[in-house]
Amino acid sequence: MNRKLIAILMACFLPAFLWAARVDTLSISSPAMKRSVRVVVIVPDQAAQTSWPTLYLLHGHGGNERSWLHIKPDLPEKADRVGMIIVCPDGRNSWYWDSPLRPSSRYETFISRELPAAIDSLYPTLARREARAITGYSMGGHGAMWNGIRHSDVFSAVGSISGGLDIRPFPKNWNMSDELGEQATHRENWETHTSINLVPFLERGRIAIAIDCGENDFFLRVNQDFHVALLQRGIDHDFTTRPGAHNEAYWNNAIDYQLLFFQKHFERYAAER
Repeated sequence: MNRKLIAILMACFLPAFLWAARVDTLSISSPAMKRSVRVVVIVPDQAAQTSWPTLYLLHGHGGNERSWLHIKPDLPEKADRVGMIIVCPDGRNSWYWDSPLRPSSRYETFISRELPAAIDSLYPTLARREARAITGYSMGGHGAMWNGIRHSDVFSAVGSISGGLDIRPFPKNWNMSDELGEQATHRENWETHTSINLVPFLERGRIAIAIDCGENDFFLRVNQDFHVALLQRGIDHDFTTRPGAHNEAYWNNAIDYQLLFFQKHFERYAAER
């Protein structure tokens, strides 16, 4: 192989070697819960940029801070390509609420207040709402929608993948009663802690929304209901269904579309500055 060909090949492939996102695992203090929470942070490595928008990426029931790396092993490479810091906290089985029954379970406060403040202090973020988004799968889809809508002063875009966007049809599932109490005796908690009931309070144009659910997913109906509720309110949003079920293969595929959605969202704000 001659030297000229070697030089051409090096020029083609060198950027791929240079782009090597860093994956950190941290323990972030939560004063609200009086303990620390494990968090994975993926940081792009592109020399052309010194600060980044941030995507908060939530796992589902039974998962932890490393679930998204298991589902999407090339997530660090994706972070490089789309140009954003990705933050994956351990939410246990909390559904990302501040539990009305358990003072030690205050994941909404952690996700929407304590964690962004900590990440902004530790990493080269663009520390403003226009450069923050939040999404997740299953329980994390509900948690992202819950936190994104309720804290639009912190996040400017929100997504859900296979999200349990209305919890009320599932009163015996996924430890929700641990946080809210049994539905039969704590009905008000279930009414006030389901994401679909936040739709009437949404301000048009306040937050960008992307919803994605498989056509064979047991959460499909509640996602369709959420979509209809948004349409009735005149709230612009992306709503996608495609073949697939409630599983890792679907989430691995769907996150690519949501990363593109958030990338374009961040680029629009950057262009408007």
